[in-house]
Amino acid sequence: MPGSDDLITSGAGPASELVVNFTQVAQRLFLAGGVELTLQAVVDLALTSIEGCDFSGIFILKAGRVTTPALARPVVADLDALQLRLGEGPGLDAMTERTTFYAEDLNGDPRWPTFGPQAAEAGVRSLLALCLTGDGTMGALNLYARYPLAFGALDRARGVVLAGLAGLALGLAEAHEEQVRRAENLRHALVTRELIGQAQGILMERERITSEQAFEILRAASQNLNTKLWEVAQDLVETGERPQTELSRAEPKAG
Repeated sequence: MPGSDDLITSGAGPASELVVNFTQVAQRLFLAGGVELTLQAVVDLALTSIEGCDFSGIFILKAGRVTTPALARPVVADLDALQLRLGEGPGLDAMTERTTFYAEDLNGDPRWPTFGPQAAEAGVRSLLALCLTGDGTMGALNLYARYPLAFGALDRARGVVLAGLAGLALGLAEAHEEQVRRAENLRHALVTRELIGQAQGILMERERITSEQAFEILRAASQNLNTKLWEVAQDLVETGERPQTELSRAEPKAG
């Protein structure tokens, strides 16, 4: 039975056959958008670019937990859940061992003695599982087929190409989302700083106190009201009302 190193053979045909619609596949993946859209594009492309594939889905390992964030057919959720419940299957092995696993016939594959027969009963006989890696993400692209021997050498080679492109696209999508998060955090920090400064200025002018005293009033209000400091400042700026806390009522005015 072919293993992970038996993906591309001399009978696979010319290189052009191994990367059918290569440009279109790459464009769809790299232009998909965020991480979720990229993962969904991967499983959708598996159906259209790999002839033997009837169903497809993706495992992702995140924070010590395996999830299925994208799938191309509803039945994939059950098949992936079966692997996770049993702790056994090509997808889990591909993800943990960072390589490719191919089951020609799950019904008699000794590598997965529990998962294989149950998957066959569910209507799946072949499974091609490919390692999928992004920028800090580990997962597996699972390609399911109804019939045994569904994935020939050309299909397996196309799967490797798709998984490789998917990993690159996923890494770019993750990096882009991280940049967006950092930009949003910076924007929020600047807005927060401006609000607090405005609130301090209002208190300083109204009560003739120092900047430090004004900040202490805001900080104490945040603690006593169990509210974030910037929310206290925002309320003061929008309403003009002094935060009503024990400290603010007892705070003496300077001068």
